[in-house]
Amino acid sequence: MLVTTKELFKLAYGKYAIGAFNINNAEQAIGLFRGAQKAQAPIIVQISRGSRKYIGVSMIQHMIQAAAEMYPDVIFAVHIDHGDEETCYDAIDSGFYSSVMIDASHEPFDENVAITKRVVEKAHAKGLVVEAELGKLGGVEEDISVAEKDALLTDPEEARLFVEKTGCDSLAVAIGTSHGAYKFSGTQGLHFDRLAEIQEVLPGFPLVMHGSSSVPEEEIKRINAAGGAMDPSARGVDEDEFARAVPLGVTKVNIDTDGRLVWTRVHREFFRDEPAQFDFRKPGTIFMNEYADFIVHKIKKLGSYGVLPDVAAALK
Repeated sequence: MLVTTKELFKLAYGKYAIGAFNINNAEQAIGLFRGAQKAQAPIIVQISRGSRKYIGVSMIQHMIQAAAEMYPDVIFAVHIDHGDEETCYDAIDSGFYSSVMIDASHEPFDENVAITKRVVEKAHAKGLVVEAELGKLGGVEEDISVAEKDALLTDPEEARLFVEKTGCDSLAVAIGTSHGAYKFSGTQGLHFDRLAEIQEVLPGFPLVMHGSSSVPEEEIKRINAAGGAMDPSARGVDEDEFARAVPLGVTKVNIDTDGRLVWTRVHREFFRDEPAQFDFRKPGTIFMNEYADFIVHKIKKLGSYGVLPDVAAALK
């Protein structure tokens, strides 16, 4: 059942976070819905500009529709991730998506406000909800690159003013996460003090954590053992920190890189062990099952495992 993120956030706030997972192909779509069904949890299916460009807007929309038909009990939202104005307007007009993210965080505050407000007005007129971003995450997210020296934590007072001026429905905040596989070094972690300050000025307002993949050390080791050359120092967000973020207003957690690592590891290991094989359906089948198990694992860490019956009853 397709719902809006706003509906899910009302039920989740302060109790658990909704996993938001980026997909780019049919195997990921099936694995995601299969995992959500196993975990009995709602999900947010995220589509980026890069994904729309890679496989085509119509194709990815039909893949999601097909997955929803295969797993009819799954409750989900379909969300544009890191959209610009053009992408958001296209998604709003399409009638397919239930929420969009406008990312103008690279602009000065006033311009970010103006752009976000325009998207909010158009989205709300069609019944869609809007996620915005304030602050700058380091790292690389497809065509967006922010050097670590330019990364900025979200200012709490600016966050309050931003929400007031734009009318956005949720806000992605910069609290120390970053995009890509190389997030942290040493003992660096999330800034829970800053997150608490933001919640204090925006009580009850849904906050979003981007760049929240954990980049498991074991995945990196297995990829490299199968011929990869990833930096073994790659390190992401400690999954146990998700539970600490939930009481502080985080209701949506974005996870993309970890899913790509699962894909890479499965295919590298398969063709290493089966060098005479050329049938991509065989590693694809393995991946769908592995990805479903990966989704279940993440959902447990987010605290949303097993909540689907309660969510379904509340949405009737």
